[in-house]
Amino acid sequence: MTRPLPEGQYAELSNGMRLHYIDSKPVQGTPIETLLFIQGSGPGASGWSNFQHNIPAFVAAGYRSITIDLPGYGFSGKPTDAIYSLDYFVNYLHELVDLLEIPRLTLIGNSLGGAIAMGFALQHPTRTTRLILMAAGGLEEREVYFATKGIQAMVKYPMGSAEFTKDVLRQLLSLLVYDPVHVTDQLVDERWQVLQLQNPQVLASMQIPNLADQLPKLTVPVLAFWGTGDLFCPVSGAQILANHCTNAQIHTLTGCGHWVMVEHTDYFNRQCLDFLTHTPV
Repeated sequence: MTRPLPEGQYAELSNGMRLHYIDSKPVQGTPIETLLFIQGSGPGASGWSNFQHNIPAFVAAGYRSITIDLPGYGFSGKPTDAIYSLDYFVNYLHELVDLLEIPRLTLIGNSLGGAIAMGFALQHPTRTTRLILMAAGGLEEREVYFATKGIQAMVKYPMGSAEFTKDVLRQLLSLLVYDPVHVTDQLVDERWQVLQLQNPQVLASMQIPNLADQLPKLTVPVLAFWGTGDLFCPVSGAQILANHCTNAQIHTLTGCGHWVMVEHTDYFNRQCLDFLTHTPV
């Protein structure tokens, strides 16, 4: 039986945007800090899908952990006339942070979410404590990403078409990981549920610039992870971060694809918590 997706809270933002988020707090005591988890893109993507195996470890360690569904994804609003640019995402993220009265926070982003995290830090450096990035987008030209095996497979079957079946979704999810054992029936069912809520506009109109030249402006500590078997965001992005960031730790993992937080959950959680604990800000 398919497990229902968890539903959290909604923030009413500008232009009618209703942004869904799950706010997870430690049971006791004041949270050490607020972490904002930003999902990646793709059919059926949502914040919960990306980070459900990580949030409990961060909450148990004393961190308030907010997981959002980006505009166009999950339970959040999905305008059919919007241009889903980097500024579009960053502006709504900033509105949410203001609404929740969070003065500063660490952003944790995978793929598209990594690009948005960097974009937010560049535009709002005084609100950003640290960045944790997993196979971040926004580090290469669009043509580089669209030449990858993963992106080519994703655009082959338009969302909403009769050809985009549940089996096609499973095949696409298998490209996100090095070992398909991580593509469970539960994961496919969850993503399929979310996919029924999606419309093609978010993928058709997405505009994420190459931020590489702006990376020296990042003033916060950066922790980054990259799988050498990534079929969506080339591992060359890890070297770009190393070449341009002034304060970065970068982990490249063999036996890993696009989803280090899923494929190497314990390692990812431990390294992040160590970074959060011991990196001065």
